[in-house]
Amino acid sequence: MKHKIKLPDGTAHLIEITSAYFKTWHVWNVKFADGKAAMLFKMGSEWMQRNEDFLDQHVLNAIGKRIDAILQRRNRLSF
Repeated sequence: MKHKIKLPDGTAHLIEITSAYFKTWHVWNVKFADGKAAMLFKMGSEWMQRNEDFLDQHVLNAIGKRIDAILQRRNRLSF
């Protein structure tokens, strides 16, 4: 599903977020409009990315907050 995120520097980006499983970990694949992609996962309350990925910490946190909001909304809708 495509989502619009606003980064801390004020710019808005359209990204595609999909959910998957890697071994036993729940991961989120993020694709940007320019073709770049990253795999994110959450450890405790902190969002992490693979070593091969390129995201700055503030971008990672902004995307992580968006994913958290998606998950919270999904949990509220399922009762």
